Amino acid sequence: MDRPLTLLGLESSCDDTAAAVVRHVPGQAAQVLSSVVKGQTALHAAYGGVVPELAARAHVEKLDICVEEALAEAGVALSDLDGIAVTAGPGLIGGVLSGVMCAKGIAAGAGLPLIGVNHLAGHALTPRLTDQLEFPYLMLLVSGGHCQFLLVNGVDDFLRLGGTIDDAPGEAFDKTAKLLGLPQPGGPAVEQEAQAGDPKHFAFPRPLLDRAGCDMSFSGLKTALLRARDAIIAEKGGIPRQDRADLCAGFQAAVRDVLAEKSRRALGIYLESTPATPSFAVAGGVAANMAIRDVLETVSAEFGTRFVAPPLRFCTDNAAMIAWAGIERFRAGTRDDMTLAARPRWPLDNRSPALLGSGKKGAKA
Repeated sequence: MDRPLTLLGLESSCDDTAAAVVRHVPGQAAQVLSSVVKGQTALHAAYGGVVPELAARAHVEKLDICVEEALAEAGVALSDLDGIAVTAGPGLIGGVLSGVMCAKGIAAGAGLPLIGVNHLAGHALTPRLTDQLEFPYLMLLVSGGHCQFLLVNGVDDFLRLGGTIDDAPGEAFDKTAKLLGLPQPGGPAVEQEAQAGDPKHFAFPRPLLDRAGCDMSFSGLKTALLRARDAIIAEKGGIPRQDRADLCAGFQAAVRDVLAEKSRRALGIYLESTPATPSFAVAGGVAANMAIRDVLETVSAEFGTRFVAPPLRFCTDNAAMIAWAGIERFRAGTRDDMTLAARPRWPLDNRSPALLGSGKKGAKA
């Protein structure tokens, strides 16, 4: 299909309610006509993390508002759209369900095609939205709930080279912030605090660097920080500001070093296939961390590979990436109907063994 397409995208997998309109003319760069994101930071601030039930209710209250604002900002009506794309998983089931039901209602009422999108595919395909990246490319998807190295071979063709076997980096950042009394979301808070710290003051481990392959682990690193914090409290009766900054700097440096070394290994595997235009992309919320982004760019340069990091507003959860993934799937002939289900788990790569095990709901990652 080579005609212009304009899609509305909806995203509600965690604690950001978002709607966006994206237009694509074949042979040209995509246009993000609007991107509306309404966060819930204040709603969850008192709890030290996202409360799923509160998040789901907030999505119900804000989805229609986001859609109205996105359409108005884009200057389009429902009749101008070619379809509705929506995150159908993975994520907090209440939020995903809210988005799917909203999208179904709009699609049915306006007589528009419905396209379900894997939230992770939205992140993984973002470099094609922002930088027109050609397949195949290596993607490090690093966010609050996920951390994977993916060979992105096509719109629905992903091969996982490795990933976290426990906590994702974003989750570890959030838990570190909570342990140190910093506000949520933890990633930006820890990054800001680390700027005044000494990354060598505390000797934190670099988990799994002694193990071959691209798998990662961040749970033990979080535990090491907890023990260092408790030792400081036992000695000083509290956590002095400089010690807290040093803890943040040391933690961030450990995460950075693990991601850098594992990226080197993933790049080695990727380049064995001698891609015509080698490219290494990073996306997801943790990709907004400048210390991590800078070291990944340095590693990519070591291999003579093009490095692509989308603008920060497209690294965190947003609906523009969902609309774009919907356009990609639409052009590939994919359509969904009113049986589209919300999924708490939805691995991108169904060929590789699950990293985090399975249950009644399916593989976690």
